[in-house]
Amino acid sequence: MATLLIDRATCIATFDHSDPAQGRELKDASLLIRDHLIEWIGPSSELAPELREQVDEVIDARGHLVTPGLVNTHHHMYQSLTRALPAVQNAELFGWLQGLYPIWTGLTPEMVQVSTQVAMAELLMSGCTTTSDHLYLYPNGVRLEDSIEAAQRIGMRFMATRGSMSVGRSTGGLPPDSVVEREDAILKDSQRLIETWHDARVGSMLQVALAPCSPFSVSTALMKESAALARSFKGQGVRLHTHLAENDHDIAYSLEKFNRTPAQYAQELGWLGDDVWHAHCVKLDDDGISLFAASRTGVSHCPCSNMRLASGIAPVRRMLDAGVPVGLGVDGSASNDGAHMVGEARQALLLARVGRAMQPPEVRAGKTFFGCDLGPAEMTARDALHLATRGGAQVLGRSDVGHLAPGLCADFALFDLRTLGFAGGAVHDPVASLLLCASPQAACTVVNGRVVVRQGQLTTVDLGPLLEKHNRLARELAQAAA
Repeated sequence: MATLLIDRATCIATFDHSDPAQGRELKDASLLIRDHLIEWIGPSSELAPELREQVDEVIDARGHLVTPGLVNTHHHMYQSLTRALPAVQNAELFGWLQGLYPIWTGLTPEMVQVSTQVAMAELLMSGCTTTSDHLYLYPNGVRLEDSIEAAQRIGMRFMATRGSMSVGRSTGGLPPDSVVEREDAILKDSQRLIETWHDARVGSMLQVALAPCSPFSVSTALMKESAALARSFKGQGVRLHTHLAENDHDIAYSLEKFNRTPAQYAQELGWLGDDVWHAHCVKLDDDGISLFAASRTGVSHCPCSNMRLASGIAPVRRMLDAGVPVGLGVDGSASNDGAHMVGEARQALLLARVGRAMQPPEVRAGKTFFGCDLGPAEMTARDALHLATRGGAQVLGRSDVGHLAPGLCADFALFDLRTLGFAGGAVHDPVASLLLCASPQAACTVVNGRVVVRQGQLTTVDLGPLLEKHNRLARELAQAAA
């Protein structure tokens, strides 16, 4: 079996405790990988000489911070083809969607394959090793396999979700009728994908979840039947995912259409439980937070997208304090325009702090000085990194990734603390500086024991030709809809 030694790292942040403040942070430490698993972790001086002599490859990690591989819990990778389109740069969610649906009808299998690899390349180069993707449009012969095959080529651990839309504009939904599917076809394909691709084993590189797009684009029946289908694969860990309570329009639609808040509607559908995670939940109220906490329903917090679309600030601290599992998601590249997971964690940190300052005084618990709230500890750097690693793994139902300990999958990232952005910061606190200083690219990213980013460069695909093709397809897609 292949062995890899990450040797003499300045710091290894393990996040090996459920409390972000209690995880071990090892100085001058090493990490030994055998095949796909972590075999040993600890101070470099304690590594047995015979083990050091037997390794196949040594990466000199002096001057580097090692973290668990980051985990992205929500994305729409095809949207990297439609970044920064002028027509929707200043739109909120519903208007943004209505402006983009006609363009996305032109998606082809090649476009999905190429955009998935571009999105995954961006994630991997920011230290992300596990990602989900929510593909809910299937025009022109597109299949979920287009994403799956792209992930296998680039070498990323993947939760592929079979998204769907079945309620078009003519029947009260938001999307145009041209992009919706028949519900019997959706369920048939969902079952085929689970049976063909879902791998429930520990260390799995590929899992499949079912993900009807949103309450305003699928029927109550499809939501219920998708849940029943996923749960019929008993013991296989087939998860459920959708968008929920993203902005005020989302709340208004739910109240008018279903006479329920989004959380109440999810409860009625059977869409609460430790096998479910919802994206956004910006407008989740106190009753909804209680429902999610009691049922251990997960949330994917997408701060950059929520800011870009002016959706609001999700009550992440209240969720965490109540016991709701929370991870981070970059969301689609057309509502974030980026997929940098360290940057996303930094944004989560900053947004939580400014969100606290915007609360009325009666709901703030922090001390004040001359009438000003002192609440930066609403979210610490370690809290945010915990969301990006162990929190995300929990939301995706993975106990084998998200932190560093013997027996876990060998997924981790190295960041060079000697670079300009860390100057004057890493010498004081290398872990906190990862988020408080400028967001860096990863120097090295390892997935399942395989080095997929080395010295800041991808090792699995040639990025130059990929980007050239991606930009050509992006132009073609926009021009076809003009």
